Amino acid sequence: MKFAALSKHDGTVVCTHCHLATTPLTRLKGLLGRSGLDPGEGMLFRPAGSIHMFFMRFALDAIFCDRDLVVIDVERGLRPWRMASRKGAKIVVEVADGAAADVAAGDRLVLGTIAG
Repeated sequence: MKFAALSKHDGTVVCTHCHLATTPLTRLKGLLGRSGLDPGEGMLFRPAGSIHMFFMRFALDAIFCDRDLVVIDVERGLRPWRMASRKGAKIVVEVADGAAADVAAGDRLVLGTIAG
């Protein structure tokens, strides 16, 4: 699986190890089966305008972005067995509960170097 660093345009790090879920299989599996996220870990879903937390074991923050990685909104503390979506979202980034505290609507996110 590929991953990249994700930061705000001003250099503030959002996720140091962001898995890229860009194929149907990786988007389908997502974070299912995990018991949590390590510090700095997350997953970017593209394309995606909504997410579900069915069968998940932990809460997370969901960052909804347009296709240019401009933040539309952040759903904080999304718990298992819930759903969330935002109109206009084309990308969703899932990070640990509380990890998106410094992210707000209008922020531009930047993907760093992709590693394999």
